[in-house]
Amino acid sequence: MSEINVVPYIDVMLVLLVIFMVTAPMLPPGVVDLPSAGRSNQRPDAYVEVILTASGEMKVRARNRGDSPEMTIGRRELADAIRSVGGAELPVVISGDRQVRYEAVIDVMTELQKMNITRIALMVQPAGSGR
Repeated sequence: MSEINVVPYIDVMLVLLVIFMVTAPMLPPGVVDLPSAGRSNQRPDAYVEVILTASGEMKVRARNRGDSPEMTIGRRELADAIRSVGGAELPVVISGDRQVRYEAVIDVMTELQKMNITRIALMVQPAGSGR
């Protein structure tokens, strides 16, 4: 007899199909735990704010550390501006306008990490406070 009986293979495949159909709904879905835009637990007393405007300008100023004017700078002057307003010991907060490209914010974060600044945060508008 030179024929192959495929009926047992079909039975095995149907049993496997039923097993997968029963166990698939029991698996937990892939959940991404995104951070909330609420207030942080501990707000720093003083920090350096890097402001990215919709027009493409970058400004730096020290917050809660005396009277520090806003300085409009270019990307290459970021390191010198951070050192002049507060140094690397203060945390840095990036305030990006809603219209700013995500890539611009990441570029600023990369530059700050090159300066060995480890405390970097993003300024957000708290939920429920308007637009």
